[in-house]
Amino acid sequence: MKKIVQIVALLLTASLFWGCGYNSLQTKEEGVFKAWADIEAALQRRGDLIPNLVEVVKGYAAHEKETLQAVIDARAKATSVNLSTADLSNPAMMQSLQAAQGEISSALSRLLLVVERYPDLKANQNFLDLQHQLEGSENRINVARQRYNQAVEEFNSAIRRFPASLTNNLLLKLERKEYFKADESAKAVPKVTF
Repeated sequence: MKKIVQIVALLLTASLFWGCGYNSLQTKEEGVFKAWADIEAALQRRGDLIPNLVEVVKGYAAHEKETLQAVIDARAKATSVNLSTADLSNPAMMQSLQAAQGEISSALSRLLLVVERYPDLKANQNFLDLQHQLEGSENRINVARQRYNQAVEEFNSAIRRFPASLTNNLLLKLERKEYFKADESAKAVPKVTF
């Protein structure tokens, strides 16, 4: 009888540790960090392509210096904002990064308007290749943001659900992570004119 009680006690103890969420919370947080690294890689790819794009456009539109300089400045500002995984719980740092990335997107939009004025540039193979690469980068960034937000949702939900919430409050003390949000200017409806 004593042996049965010990086995039952051992099984109960094991099930408490098994179901407390300690390992799953850490796994979910690692998922957030991995998703964030994917965003950083996609942003880096875009940042690496921009100087090449600017050089190609420069050759065709030397007098469009202001627009080209805005792209260069936006890239420099965007690459100067660095977030560590510890900053993912800091809304101000996330907003700072998102603002810098919004500026680079805006500058690239202006650059593409310059391209519309130069039909020869649009036909240049180097430019077309870079434009496709940049378009692919933008798609990768969007997918990476969506995956990051999904990982954040899973993590934030996990640290709030019982019994994992007890484990987090007592042992881990993991903080809620911030979502990657759209830039305020993205809420405005674009005007299309023909």
